[in-house]
Amino acid sequence: MVMVIDELKKAAVKDLIKTGKRMDGRSFDKYRDIVIKTNVISAAEGSADVTIGKSRVIAGVKLEIVEPFSDRPNEGTLTVGADLLPTAHETFEEGPPSPESIELARVVDRGIRAAECIDLKSLVVAEDKVWGVYVDIYVIDHDGNLIDTAMIAATAALNSMRVPTYRDEKVIRNETKPMKLTVIPTASTFVKIGDKIILDPSYAEEIVADARITYSVGDNMLYAIQKAGSGSFTRDEVMSMLDRSFEQRKYLLSLLEKV
Repeated sequence: MVMVIDELKKAAVKDLIKTGKRMDGRSFDKYRDIVIKTNVISAAEGSADVTIGKSRVIAGVKLEIVEPFSDRPNEGTLTVGADLLPTAHETFEEGPPSPESIELARVVDRGIRAAECIDLKSLVVAEDKVWGVYVDIYVIDHDGNLIDTAMIAATAALNSMRVPTYRDEKVIRNETKPMKLTVIPTASTFVKIGDKIILDPSYAEEIVADARITYSVGDNMLYAIQKAGSGSFTRDEVMSMLDRSFEQRKYLLSLLEKV
């Protein structure tokens, strides 16, 4: 019976999209309501709790003293991980990282790393000692478009980061200084259903989509693209969505700058 209902819902979503409508009444180029809260984890050096519609992601930033990478001895390190909590959605399971969690972490990591938004050189504290920045992403609720939700959470958490003092070979976590990002990258995700392209897909829209694409951008700069699904996009569609990503960036930045 559940499968029948699922198939009926899929058909309903496709039929609505064909007529230029969405189940929640949004236009094709509109995000669901976005709420951003920072400094939600007292034990973290930076944190954020973000919702887009009913999707919710919490990101925490932790700093530890580590050895630098051998090919980058004068830079700190950055590591991004993602955990899809089983309570977040019926399709998530306990166990080793799933392909979905690996992809989520990699897309967020790529957007942040390509933007060079963290001054990694400033994270050197002594010879063979640097700060390692660990960004942990936790999916609390899943109703589609986890990539954009996670990107906002990760960048908001990093932008709220405070670096502890390192003195006499000790980390002093009650002495900190702020470290803002040099630029805040934003991500916009689109899906193609039939011949229609929509922004910020819900879960119901994701499962009927032919293809998905995410653009990570800065001011007049494309940092990364991630495409998924068996469907394809035309050249004109690719360029149109890039332009729309820059337009959406203005809106996303306006929300991030308020927190």
